[in-house]
Amino acid sequence: MNIAPAWLFRSEDGDLLDPVTFTLLSGIHETGKLTRAAQQAGISYRHAWNLLTRGEQFFGMAMVVMRKGHGTHLSPLGERLLWSEQRLRARLEPQLDSMASELNNQIQQLLEGAHPVLRLHASHGYAVALLPELAGELDLRYCNPIEALSALKRGDCDLASLHLPADPTRAERVLATYRPLIHDQDLRIIRFVTRKQGLILRAETRERVQGLADLTQPGLRFINRDEHSGTRLLFNLLLDECGLDEIRLAHATQEEFTHTAVAAYVAAGMADVGFGVEAAAAQFGLDFIDLAHEHYLLVCHTAQLNQHNVCQLLDAMTTPEFLASLERLTGYEPDHCGTIGTFDDLTLGHGRDA
Repeated sequence: MNIAPAWLFRSEDGDLLDPVTFTLLSGIHETGKLTRAAQQAGISYRHAWNLLTRGEQFFGMAMVVMRKGHGTHLSPLGERLLWSEQRLRARLEPQLDSMASELNNQIQQLLEGAHPVLRLHASHGYAVALLPELAGELDLRYCNPIEALSALKRGDCDLASLHLPADPTRAERVLATYRPLIHDQDLRIIRFVTRKQGLILRAETRERVQGLADLTQPGLRFINRDEHSGTRLLFNLLLDECGLDEIRLAHATQEEFTHTAVAAYVAAGMADVGFGVEAAAAQFGLDFIDLAHEHYLLVCHTAQLNQHNVCQLLDAMTTPEFLASLERLTGYEPDHCGTIGTFDDLTLGHGRDA
């Protein structure tokens, strides 16, 4: 089961704009050709042309600009519609994916009888999103690290995610925030991936922004992550190292809840710079300034390492097919996938070069 957001435009007369229009606009943006965009949308050229005509009638202005010899391009309206739809998906899909996972497992248990389902509470990310296909029956819920570790402590999940900087000193500072949630528990970490975090910006902004210090420029608009996210914690740590306070950043109180949503916000021109993973920048064709590498880890109680479904996950994480899928993610690298360790392995420097 998959749940996807649908953005419907309905006129006062009840006319409905076909949702396929957004797929068509995305194809035009990517290819610059209506013929190829129609093929990607799975519709005929004539149907694509009719959709654009109906869209123009619906809004009272054109969604595309067609010039002989120059292909087809989105008009300002078309661009605004496309970026708005992509921001909508980026903001809602993690929540819908969590709900779909929950409903899937409820239905499966009704159909097949009660059986153990591996429960993972994790920060949203491009690599962890691959795990449901890998692990089979995996109940994946997206949440911030504090919520994930709290659920693990209560016994409401089997695995929680946590991401720590690859630099041991930074890792110890970040880990201090989560110490109350892992204290007095017999926990182990499962190595998964490393990923790059940094500034996400459009090409035309690159001349103005070379690093964190440039974010304080007057008029430069910044889109932040939500205050309880691990990425926000890392960003504030990097600011502190540079002697900066986020209060000096324009619009720093404006927040989005995923890396994808931050990148979509920047791509839409609603902000000049954001902070997130390189994969999000690549998804929207944006520039990226690498500022930190971090370990994305899975955490569980030692006693659960012998659970059958946990062992299945660990075995699957080492398959060539899964490792190849990780390597296709920009800014991600396999990090001794499935290897069991401790937090000290990272904070004492043993994971520095992983």
